[in-house]
Amino acid sequence: MKMSKLFVQTLREFPSDAEVVSHKMLVRAGFIRKLTMGVYNYLPLMWRVLKKVENIVREEMDRAGAQELLMPFVQPKELWEESGRWGAYGAELMRLKDRHGREMCLGPTHEEIITAIARDGLKSYKQLPVNLYQIQSKFRDERRPRFGLLRGREFIMKDAYSFSTSQEELEKEYQNMWNAYTPIFKRCGLDTKAVQSDSGAIGGSVSHEFMVITDTDAGENDVFYCDCDYAANSNHAVSKLPEAKIVGDWDEAKIVDTPSTHSIEELCEFLNIPATVIVKTLVYIVDKKPVLALIRADKQVEETKLMNAAGGTDIRIATAGEIEEMMSVNGFDSEKGFIGPKGLKEYNGYPITVIADETVKEMKNFVIGINKKDVHGVGYNWGTDVELPQIVTDIRLAEAGEFCPVCGKPLKVTRGIEVGNIFQLGTKYSKPMNAVYLDQNGKSQPYIMGCYGIGISRTAAAAVEAHHDEHGIKWPLSIAPYHAIVIPVSTKDELQMKVANDIYQTLLKHGVEAVLDDRDERAGVKFKDADLIGFPYRITVGKTISEGLVEFKNRESEELTNIKPEEAAEIVITAVHEMKV
Repeated sequence: MKMSKLFVQTLREFPSDAEVVSHKMLVRAGFIRKLTMGVYNYLPLMWRVLKKVENIVREEMDRAGAQELLMPFVQPKELWEESGRWGAYGAELMRLKDRHGREMCLGPTHEEIITAIARDGLKSYKQLPVNLYQIQSKFRDERRPRFGLLRGREFIMKDAYSFSTSQEELEKEYQNMWNAYTPIFKRCGLDTKAVQSDSGAIGGSVSHEFMVITDTDAGENDVFYCDCDYAANSNHAVSKLPEAKIVGDWDEAKIVDTPSTHSIEELCEFLNIPATVIVKTLVYIVDKKPVLALIRADKQVEETKLMNAAGGTDIRIATAGEIEEMMSVNGFDSEKGFIGPKGLKEYNGYPITVIADETVKEMKNFVIGINKKDVHGVGYNWGTDVELPQIVTDIRLAEAGEFCPVCGKPLKVTRGIEVGNIFQLGTKYSKPMNAVYLDQNGKSQPYIMGCYGIGISRTAAAAVEAHHDEHGIKWPLSIAPYHAIVIPVSTKDELQMKVANDIYQTLLKHGVEAVLDDRDERAGVKFKDADLIGFPYRITVGKTISEGLVEFKNRESEELTNIKPEEAAEIVITAVHEMKV
């Protein structure tokens, strides 16, 4: 490709609305352009990267025995009603009607469609197990799309679905996909860590996310890990707590004045106590229903855990106005900072659900809100002064320094970008959709299903997060839009142009994807564009060609050497051929 013909426009400055490195670099280097909120045009350079990621994924999935198909992007309401997700999925499901008034949706995922395909085509145990996958665009109407391709509304994804006859068979395929993911991400130039995770709207009992560990702002989740190989997303991580004082010093339960103590810090200072003897009550709205969360006051609620415990799909903290209204409806004159579970029955037409974290179970003689301004209950105990909720489970956000649940060593925390996930779905979709096969005895049985996703566009963006410097992108050779660029310093110098063109033609002849920068631009402009776009190798033909030498640059290492033209070409040819093996 001649640079003069390449459809690319680099920018002098980073876009003002970009927050993370990959978003900044991909826009400035001419890979993507925003169409509307959370939706991007993939320009020629980006499309080449995405196709290479797709091909790596495709090769490894085929090697693992999966079969590729393609399912429609637009899906009918009826199948989503069969699975029960039409009303449960939430606002991220983009709903629409066709010209005949039939309700449809833009597919955020394809569990319903693939289950219907299996239901029609897999009738006997003799046809199982089967793993079917596609590479397709998805659409999720995210409330706050951000980070460019890392959290857009439209994105490209590989999703695979396995159909098995038993849990043992499912677990075998789950491991098979785990084993396939490792080389996929390695070939894309990414080091990943598989972490336990929440299954979210997809469902299922067991799931893992494959995270690219990063120290950039693009890391969307905290990953807790230990040297013993325990690793979990923040919404799934558990930990053992260090010893702490959880029994208050009061001899009896009583009500004490605590004026203007709206925060835990103010209450601790006023009563001269540690937060570990306070039961904190937080008010949430889960799927429009009121939920109270009780937790030891030195700890934080992990909202996904709480949402799952409440059986919901959407969660938010209640507003001050909602809390005051809730108090009034239940006959209390109270406000934020003085809330407690006792006596709160209903709000907005729904009974109030109370969920306690496991940290409060063993607490005694504790402090708790009693739904009255400027006072708290002290010396309270479960069973005698206030009832322990029926739901007691882990809703706590783990913290660095707490102890690993496996080996007991202190947990570490870092940031991670999710690029893949795997789920053991079980019969979550096959049972409600009556997707069954006949077993050896001629009896109908639901498929035991698994789901396995890789974000194609996210993987490309994550590669930028992992491989860049202040000058631009450093694409891994395997997914770079082009392997090398050849730059004649002066297009008016006949010798420079001849040697540059000879190198370019040699590279093309040997299967190297190369660009010849034939633009009549200053050398500095060409160098900046080459670094910004991220060509893995740069061969510059300048004044040293009179000595029979060209400048060779390795973008990843930034190493510069003066070598013979044929040596430069051979290095690139060898690297590309070794990469393809």
